[in-house]
Amino acid sequence: MSLSLKDIKSPIALEMEEFEKKFRSSMKTKVLLLDKIMSYIVKRKGKQVRPMFVFLSAGVCGQISEATYRGASLIELLHTATLVHDDVVDDANYRRGFFSVNALWKNKVAVLVGDYLLSRGLLLSVKNKDFQLLEIVSNAVREMSEGELLQMEKARRLNINEEIYFDIIRQKTASLIASCCAVGACSVGRSNGEIDKMREFGELVGMAFQIKDDLFDYGEEEIGKPVGIDIKERKMTLPLIYALNNASWSQRRHIINIIRNHNNKPQKVKEVIAFVVASGGIDYAVEKMNNFYSQALALLDQFEDSVYKQSLRNLVTFTVERKK
Repeated sequence: MSLSLKDIKSPIALEMEEFEKKFRSSMKTKVLLLDKIMSYIVKRKGKQVRPMFVFLSAGVCGQISEATYRGASLIELLHTATLVHDDVVDDANYRRGFFSVNALWKNKVAVLVGDYLLSRGLLLSVKNKDFQLLEIVSNAVREMSEGELLQMEKARRLNINEEIYFDIIRQKTASLIASCCAVGACSVGRSNGEIDKMREFGELVGMAFQIKDDLFDYGEEEIGKPVGIDIKERKMTLPLIYALNNASWSQRRHIINIIRNHNNKPQKVKEVIAFVVASGGIDYAVEKMNNFYSQALALLDQFEDSVYKQSLRNLVTFTVERKK
């Protein structure tokens, strides 16, 4: 029986409630327009998987403390800033079914809101002298930016191999989950070795998470993002990379031509999806995802048993088995 997020959250339910209050108050500002936007951002938050990784990792490694709350807030502030800026870059009008900040208040306001969120995160850490937490999260933001730019550079030429793909998702996605787990361990005063081990655990989870996300592109039903959207956006994901690597020269040329020149035609996108499925690209990606998943659980097994560890294990399973 698959567990719900509510079940997984149970050992940290009180902490998550307290975190909500602390996070809301950290978003308060005297500028009326900004306060209105901050309230809107807080209201449309998603499943809260990132703070859950922080609190459960802290519980696995020691006693949840005030530094854990600040670490989770720092992650949320800096990550929300990057999302607000991403929506401007992508000219996106929606995020998680809500209007994006730039759709409601225009790009200029959205960029300034992103800057404001970044500064709130920096000040929260500096004020409390949480320099190691700040270093962990700042590194993740740097890696996310580098990964995004690397993907943009490669998308132009459609020449991504498996190694580059893993580099991109390690930076773009896995670095954030890795920093959540490292922040959790750091906030309870664990050694650098144990912080690194938790960071590595989070990175493996992040790799599995992103491959799962890529697989949704080939699904039969829409699950938050439309099927075929990666192909339309010329994103080279693992199932497609594998299929192209195992195709004949003429087949490869034909598929790349569709992605480059006909990626907005539904029938052509369906042709690419059918080619990937027939080539075994889906099975290969599932196998890789399960490898990362198994490695993550093996690393987690090195920590002492506790309710936090069991919940963290269940959260990893949830990220790999989720339907959207």
